[in-house]
Amino acid sequence: MSQDRRDILDMLAQGKITADEAERLLTALDGTANTASADKSLSAKPKPKYLRVLVEADDHIRENPTRVNIRVPMQLLRAGIRLGTLIPAEAREKANAAMRERGVNFDLNQIKPENIEELIEQLDELTVDVDDDAAKVRIFCE
Repeated sequence: MSQDRRDILDMLAQGKITADEAERLLTALDGTANTASADKSLSAKPKPKYLRVLVEADDHIRENPTRVNIRVPMQLLRAGIRLGTLIPAEAREKANAAMRERGVNFDLNQIKPENIEELIEQLDELTVDVDDDAAKVRIFCE
């Protein structure tokens, strides 16, 4: 049983709402659940579960080329964003200033836990390929 459904039944049991009001709320709740499941079934592409970083570098000095294969769970990204809210404002400002000095115009204060799903949705479209004579780098979601 969902938490919303349980809350409605609790309100009914406590006499805060009538049986008719509870029925309307449960019907509305079922309608939104059906709409959400219909929306999910319409979307053909599943949500990404991992952020991948692949690196292959030809090192002419060594016999074996360097290979890096990193697979970061999106859940780790979500947890990191939530932990980022614990960073003191002064430390975030110092980090922002250091990034600006290096040409990265990014504000850590703009990253909010409530926006994480939108960020992950945008990462779903991310594919970065870097090719040069010595290395090949790919960053993508899967």
